[in-house]
Amino acid sequence: QVQLVESGGGLVQAGGSLRLSCAASGRTSSRYAMGWFRQAPGKEREFVAAINWSGGSTTYADSVRGRFTISRDNAKNTIYLQMNRLKPEDTAIYYCAARGPGLLLPVTTDSGYSYWGQGTQVTVSS
Repeated sequence: QVQLVESGGGLVQAGGSLRLSCAASGRTSSRYAMGWFRQAPGKEREFVAAINWSGGSTTYADSVRGRFTISRDNAKNTIYLQMNRLKPEDTAIYYCAARGPGLLLPVTTDSGYSYWGQGTQVTVSS
């Protein structure tokens, strides 16, 4: 089992920045890709960004590419989402997710992830 805890959410004005963190515990000796998803009120959960085990391969949703950056520090069992030039439409609960052990490549569908955090709220005011 892997437990994921997100932090770093909050309220920010449009154009501002936030950095989300996701700390993993439990079966952290296993190797797995990880990702970020988000869910806005009344909407389906959607893919934001994902990163492979080594950190050398990343993928982004079109809506955030060029503004958000995903990274990871395996020594700290933590991944990050740096969010710049935030827009009101980025307002959502952001979830961290991990794939199953041995699944090293990032995917963009939530069904490809086995472990989920509880989420952290990001609110962008206009």
